[in-house]
Amino acid sequence: MALDPSNIGREFISDQTYLVGREKVREFARAVGESSPLCHDVAAARAAGYADVVASTTFPIAITLEIVGDFVTDPAVGLDWSRVVHGDQRFAYSRPIVAGDELQVTTVIEDIKAIAGNDMITVRSDLTASNGEQVAQVWTSLVARGEAA
Repeated sequence: MALDPSNIGREFISDQTYLVGREKVREFARAVGESSPLCHDVAAARAAGYADVVASTTFPIAITLEIVGDFVTDPAVGLDWSRVVHGDQRFAYSRPIVAGDELQVTTVIEDIKAIAGNDMITVRSDLTASNGEQVAQVWTSLVARGEAA
């Protein structure tokens, strides 16, 4: 099924917040090979001016992946998850994410297009702190492979 371009601009605000845990930050850093002491050592992070350990730059994917997956597989969007491959991922920050942040995620479909028989959807997730401060934006592009002729 082709993606429905009328969904461009559609927004989903998660009804739950994500509390960034110190051990989650450390676990993610280890998983991606991030060795900066800021991601592992509270004293080092505080000495650098942060309240707690700092999440590595790709950490927001751990927060947004499930939300994006649930959102874009809504039947109204028309994405066949079984045919999806990852197309692109980008991150932009207003400030680093640190342990103790409580983040709200708002996701919006920015683009839907067909390319060479494949459908492509680009979704932006805005991560906002509990005080309303925008912390980061995450763009995820997914490609739904077309049917073989």
